[in-house]
Formats: sequence, C-alpha cells, structure tokens
Amino acid sequence: MLHPRNAERFAATWLDPHPSVADVVDRYWHVRWALPAGERIDQRIIDHPAVTLTIESGDVPAPLVVTGVQSGAWRRRITESGSVFAIRLRPAGLAVVSDLDVRELADATTPVTPALDDRLHRLLATIEPAADAPARALAADAAIGALLHERPLDPELQLANAVLVELADRVRRRTGTTLAARFGVTDRAVQRALARTVGHGPKWVARRVRLQEVARVLSTDASVELADLAVRLGYADQSHLSNDFRGVVGLTPGAYQRSVREAAAAAVTLPQ
Repeated sequence: MLHPRNAERFAATWLDPHPSVADVVDRYWHVRWALPAGERIDQRIIDHPAVTLTIESGDVPAPLVVTGVQSGAWRRRITESGSVFAIRLRPAGLAVVSDLDVRELADATTPVTPALDDRLHRLLATIEPAADAPARALAADAAIGALLHERPLDPELQLANAVLVELADRVRRRTGTTLAARFGVTDRAVQRALARTVGHGPKWVARRVRLQEVARVLSTDASVELADLAVRLGYADQSHLSNDFRGVVGLTPGAYQRSVREAAAAAVTLPQ
C-alpha cells in the first residue's frame, strides 16, 4: 500500500487459510469503509505478483471480481461505503480454482460471471452468503479444498509456488545460487512455471518483490537514505533503484518519500 495511512480509514482484517489449502491461498483479507459524502481515497498499491479474487459490496465495480497480475501500481478509487473480502492466490492457485489463463487477466479487474468462468463463479458464489469475514474464510477453505482434491498441484505448479517464496526470501539476503540450481531444475523449467502461473519470468517477479520492499521501507522509515537502501536491496546504485521505482509507481522514490512525510504531518495537525 503506497500510502499506508489510508489504512487508518478502513476496518481491515487479515486471515490465514487452513493449512490444507495453503498451496492455493496465500492470504484472506477483509476491509470495510464508510467515507463522508463527497470524500474519496485514491489508493495505489504495488501488489504481490498474484491473482486476487474478491467479493464486494457497496460502491464497488462488481459483486464478484478477479484482479490479475498488474505490471504497474494497482489503483483503486474508494468512495461512499462498502466492503471487500479477498482471496489472494498463490501462483498455483488460479489453475486449481479456475479455467482461465493468467495472461487473460493481466492488468485488469474483471467481473466474474458464469460466462467468464463457471468454475470460478461457482466458487465465489458459494462463499458470498457467509455472514462475515471469518465465516467466509471457513467457507473458502472448504470450497477450495474440494477443488484442490479435483485438481491436485502438478510439479510445475509446485515449482512456481516454491520459486516465489524463494524470491521473496532473497530480498533480505544475498545468495549466489541460481533458482535452477536451488530447485534442481533447468532455467527453462523455472521460466515455464512462472509464465504459466504469473504471466512473467523470474527477473520480472524478483523486481516486483524488491519494489514492494522499497515501498515498505520508504513508507515506514522517514530517515532511510536512498543510497543505503539501494545497497541493502542489491541495486547497482541509487539511480537504478530510482528508475525502477518511477517506472512502476510514476514517482521517484524521493518524491514518494516526501508525499508520505507530508501526509503524516497533515495527519498530526488535523483537529481532533
């Protein structure tokens, strides 16, 4: 979330999936909001390289939605009142719960209808009637568990999951081991696994995961120096970090850092 103080305007909950479906679901989350008339929040997020399923109500695009992997910062305008229950899938997840190709969903937020994908629509329609977020998470565990029983993960899907975990771990540590060597496969096998499940190769996925860490640090540590952050995260230099961040977010890291500071200062001076 590029402006985490916006989260203070929401009632947000994160829920872990049951271990039996953890190869399919990374996380459940739920948000609810009620803004004054005429107010809006323009939220931007450098999202995880994942497909997300949502059940939505209120001032929302559609009641059942699938959001594909985004090449840029994901944007959402929030107004009036509403709620979202979300299922963030792991790379293997889409192939289990849907008949869609991940490339069909790229850079889009699409209403889920029977015509789009009957398997996915039946899943979300089964979860939707549950009374609240914990009940929806339980319903999702049961329904996704049944779909996983029908379609167990094949080795390529298992590899995709493992590669994403490894790339996320590597943001905070240095390693000279290639992904292929780490998993005892060929470079081409890694490429195929991620192309099938995320729609991008390992270099793109690694870049996205690293940019998430850049945004997290810049939004939570006002004192961090960009040159130090570049070294810490393995960029060649500060200019490479800046160019990478600006290409996705549309702002330089310095401009983004200033916007976070200004928002924090404005929040402090608002009347109570």
